[in-house]
Amino acid sequence: MEGVLYLATAGTPSPVAAGPPPFTAVRVLTESAVDNWLAVLLVLAAAGYLYGVHRLRMRGDRWPISRTLLFLGPGLGGIALVTLSGLGAYDTTLLSVHMVQHMVLSMVAPIFLALGAPVTLALRTLPRAPRRYLLALVHSRFARVVSFPLVAFAIFVVNPFVLYFTGLYEVTLANDWAHELVHAHFIATGCLFFWPLVGLDPLPGRWPYPARGLLMVLSVPFHTVLGLTVMQSSTLFGGDWYPSLGLSWADPWADQRVAGGILWAGGEFVSVTMLAVLVYQWMRQSEREARRADRELDRQEAREHAAGAPA
Repeated sequence: MEGVLYLATAGTPSPVAAGPPPFTAVRVLTESAVDNWLAVLLVLAAAGYLYGVHRLRMRGDRWPISRTLLFLGPGLGGIALVTLSGLGAYDTTLLSVHMVQHMVLSMVAPIFLALGAPVTLALRTLPRAPRRYLLALVHSRFARVVSFPLVAFAIFVVNPFVLYFTGLYEVTLANDWAHELVHAHFIATGCLFFWPLVGLDPLPGRWPYPARGLLMVLSVPFHTVLGLTVMQSSTLFGGDWYPSLGLSWADPWADQRVAGGILWAGGEFVSVTMLAVLVYQWMRQSEREARRADRELDRQEAREHAAGAPA
């Protein structure tokens, strides 16, 4: 955490000095730093995806540019925005900034990663042996269990309560490795939940659209309850961490109320947007099925006409 020095103690490091300067929109740009393993993974993921698209085009196959833009832009780009910019520099300074990270990593970026269909791209471009291993993983018992919508939903709902209402969150503030692990965990749980709902990749046991929409509706009260609980809590999340920073420009209690509002409003916004995406995908699927049925009827009529024609 920039601008803060730490004294080693038997317990949690205690900050000394004045702390970082006030958080502003400008500092989102000026405090950027590419200095962790997540940045390396983002670069590798982007390079691998672009290489797959290049291989498809070299052999004359088509890959929708919209999928590439969604995967690289709000997908990987969204992760980079909240972890490598000034938001990442202040994520242990302000709970509200951390909650923005939480929403993007677990609810926004995974949606666009799923819409980028990276598994489909890999299956179309990987050599035979790696493709066989990937197919085995996608259709494995483990994948069937964790990608089952009710299991993914339970993980998605329970994890934030475990993080924020135990001593685990305070540990992540004081330990860099635990902090980065939580970022990866947010991304993983978000992907588990949203991939079976809106993803374009082949997954076993995918539910029909009405059931997916119902599951999305059920997620709305969860964010409302979690956000209101954070706003109305009589204890500070992170224990004494935020007050010990001694920031003259930030009130931990007021910031916690803002953080709860971000969870509440952000969760409902993403859920409603997801419902719109599901309805759009359902309509597109219905149109494709109708066109397929029309083509089959046309072929059947053609066969009947040919059979009835005089020799």
